[in-house]
Amino acid sequence: LQKSLSETFGADKYSRARKEVLTYMFSRPMQMALYFCTGVLEDETLFHHYALNVPFYTHFTSPIRRYADIIVHRLLSASLGTRPPIKMEKEAIQKQADHCNDRKMASKRVQELSADLFFSVFVRVRP
Repeated sequence: LQKSLSETFGADKYSRARKEVLTYMFSRPMQMALYFCTGVLEDETLFHHYALNVPFYTHFTSPIRRYADIIVHRLLSASLGTRPPIKMEKEAIQKQADHCNDRKMASKRVQELSADLFFSVFVRVRP
């Protein structure tokens, strides 16, 4: 797929734009990851990472980027005993996770609409 896409991109002034748009359009159908509090889910199979084929999985980035990552860092630190436990009930943590998921989905939708607009303009100006 990557080889085929690379040949499609070409080498003209629009090749980089074509590459970004097409790569994005091909990755769009992939399922987005969701934040959740493990304490509210009883089905441990929901913790499974499909692509990596591991039974339990967590992921986070630098805590300066997203609030959800700050919470994960704090929970992980508390579970390792390097900081006091977080004084939040699991339902409150899940409520925060749901909010983060909603914001992430809204952001993704805006990104998709922006890409669609760019692609429409791109197609219109190209012969």
